[in-house]
Amino acid sequence: MNELAPLDPSIFFSIVIPAYNEEKNIESTLHTIIKFLYEKKVQDFEILVINDCSVDRTEEILIQLEYQYPQLRHVNNLPPNGFGYAVRRGLENFKGLSFCLVMADLSDSPQDIYNYYRLLKEGHECVFGSRFIKGAKVTDYPAFKLILNRCANFFIKTLFGLEYNDFTNAFKAYRREVIEGLMPIIGCHFNLTVELPLKAIIRGYQYRTIPISWTNKRIGKSNLVIQEMGSRYLFIVLYAWLEKKLGKGDYKRRLKVITTLPAEEQKKKAS
Repeated sequence: MNELAPLDPSIFFSIVIPAYNEEKNIESTLHTIIKFLYEKKVQDFEILVINDCSVDRTEEILIQLEYQYPQLRHVNNLPPNGFGYAVRRGLENFKGLSFCLVMADLSDSPQDIYNYYRLLKEGHECVFGSRFIKGAKVTDYPAFKLILNRCANFFIKTLFGLEYNDFTNAFKAYRREVIEGLMPIIGCHFNLTVELPLKAIIRGYQYRTIPISWTNKRIGKSNLVIQEMGSRYLFIVLYAWLEKKLGKGDYKRRLKVITTLPAEEQKKKAS
């Protein structure tokens, strides 16, 4: 994948949600996000759900909700399926000036989604939330997964000499120009969540870190297979490390990204 969908100038913020057999979560998630953004007077957004070869009622529910919400649309992913493939499908189809990856069970809060939107509007190139800094809140994180999470993130931050400590959380946001600069994306599964921020950092894009809230809200079986915390994650980490050490800057941005704000935002900045 090397090309993004054409930009729709009326859309600033694209929320992309991969969904595999999410009939028990997706309706509540979409109602909650859209209602919250409406309350915040946000209009220039879209929600793009990637139906990742679901075999339950996920697509049926999405079709029904699309009649209710004009900002909502869905795209069916084609086999092979998997979280990374679904996200890559979303990257091929989002139409906004920015991209935000959100999980279908809404484990991250709508307030944090709005905070990402606001910070991107201010001109930040990337916004990375952390669940493990001052001001963050984590609820009901399974103990075994939490231990694996902290070990994996400590390894990554130490290897790259970084302060950021939550690479494995999918919930992050990027300007369109950044996504273009990260191509090609190669992660096929949950390891893609590490690939995107690592490549953004080593290729020289500016990022803002903020504390976020996370709650284990999943109804039904998790789609994350623990074994992926091993070889697939390690592959992506080493791939990024080799680019940093041996790439000689070939993949770094050549010019500073020129922030493109909607016309009304440009007028505010000028005044």
